[in-house]
Amino acid sequence: VSIYGSIRVLGCSLVLSVQALYSSNDDVIELNPSNFNREVIQSDSLWLVEFYAPWCGHCQSLAPEWKKAATALKGIVKIGAIDADQHKSLAGQYSIRGFPTIKIFGGNKNKPEEYQGGRSSQAIVDGAMNALRTLVKDRLSGKAGGSSYNNSEMKKDDVVELTDDNFDKMVLDSDDVWLVEFFAPWCGHCKNLEPEWAAAATAVKEQTKGKVRLGAVDATVHQGLSSRYGIRGFPTIKVFRKGEEPEDYQGGRSRGDIIERALDLFSDNAPAPEVLEILNEDVLKKTCEDSQLCVIAVLPHILDTGASGRNSYLEVMMNMAEKYKKKMWGWLWTEAGAQMDLEASLGIGGFGYPAMAAINTRKMKFALLRGSFSETGIHEFLRELSVGRGSTSTLGSGTMPKIHSVDAWDGKDGQVSRLYGRDFPISHRQVLGSASTHTQRI
Repeated sequence: VSIYGSIRVLGCSLVLSVQALYSSNDDVIELNPSNFNREVIQSDSLWLVEFYAPWCGHCQSLAPEWKKAATALKGIVKIGAIDADQHKSLAGQYSIRGFPTIKIFGGNKNKPEEYQGGRSSQAIVDGAMNALRTLVKDRLSGKAGGSSYNNSEMKKDDVVELTDDNFDKMVLDSDDVWLVEFFAPWCGHCKNLEPEWAAAATAVKEQTKGKVRLGAVDATVHQGLSSRYGIRGFPTIKVFRKGEEPEDYQGGRSRGDIIERALDLFSDNAPAPEVLEILNEDVLKKTCEDSQLCVIAVLPHILDTGASGRNSYLEVMMNMAEKYKKKMWGWLWTEAGAQMDLEASLGIGGFGYPAMAAINTRKMKFALLRGSFSETGIHEFLRELSVGRGSTSTLGSGTMPKIHSVDAWDGKDGQVSRLYGRDFPISHRQVLGSASTHTQRI
C-alpha cells in the first residue's frame, strides 16, 4: 500500500486510517523493493533516504521538513522515503532499528552512512550539501566511482553451489526453504542477476538465521537437474519446500524483491509466536513493545476450570497465534485476579472470564472481545480490527497499569489453599469469586 494513498496501519489506534505523509505533488521520491535498486543503488546521484513508519510521531513531525528539503535540493540531491513498516525487507537489509532513520547513499552505495544532523529542513539541506562536497572531492581524487557494484564486498559464498551430486541432500532432504537459480554462464540476464542474487543471499542468511537459503545451478553442466525440473530458459528461479512440489518464483529480480519474497517464505514456515503468561512487568513490556498489537486473555482461576479447562483455552490461543503469525503480534495470558490493575484498566471484569483484549501500547488504545472465546469468535474479533472496524477505547489513564510479579502456573490443578502465589484460608476463595458468577465456557 502506497504512502501516497490511504494507509491502514495497526499502530495508530488499533487500526486507523493514517493520513499520507507525502503526496504525488511533493518532491520526495517513494522507494520500495521493486525500484530501490534501480533508483538508488545503480544511480550516480547522491541520495538521502528516510526509513519511516506511518504510526511514528517523530516521522510525522519530520515530514514537512523532509518535503521542504526535497524541494530545495531538487536537481541537486535526491530525497527519498521508504515505508519500513510495510517494506521490512529493505529495513532489515540496512539494519533499521528505529524511526525515522536517515541514510546517505553516496559514492559507495553498498555502504550508506547514517545521517547524524538536525531534523529541520535547513539542517537536512546543510547535511546533504556537505555530503555532496565530500563525494565530489572523492571523485576528483579517484577515491569514489560511479554506480558499479563492488563485487569484492559481496559474499558470493552465501550462494550455495548446487550440483547433480549434492542437490537432493542439500535441498530436497533439508528442512530449510530454498530459492534456486538455474543459470547459464553465457546468459546476459543471468550476469545481471548475479550481484543481486549474491547480495540477497547474504541478507536472507542473516535475517532468517539460515532458514531460507539461496542456491545456484549451472544448468549447462548439471543437465540432469535442468531436465528434471523442465528448465527452458535462463535464469529460472524455483522455490523448494520440504515435502512440496517446487514452484516457480514470480517476483522481481532486484535484491529487495528477492529478500522480500524470501522473508515471506520464512514467515510462512516460521513457528507461531509463544503464548506467554504475564509473570511480571518485563514479560508484558517486551512482548507488547516489540509488537504492533498485543492480544491478552484473562482466563478463569485454576480452581474454576482445572488444568484441562485451562489448557483448552490456551489451545484456542495457540491456534489463533498460528493463524495470525504473519502479523507478528504478541500473545499473553493471565489468571483472573492475578493482575487486577490490568483488568481494571481494560474494564474486563464485567464481561466474565475468559476475556480477551487487543492492545496497541503505542497509542494506549484497546478493543475487547465481545463474542465467544472460541476460534471462530476470536477470528471475527481480530479480522474486524484488521480491516479498521470495531470500537476502541483509551487504556485506563493513558498509561500501562501496574503489573504484579506472580509465580508461573505449574500446569497442575489448583489447590484451594494457594491463590496467586500466597496462602489463604478457604473462605477467601468466596471473596475472590467463583465459577458460577465469573466463568464463561467455550
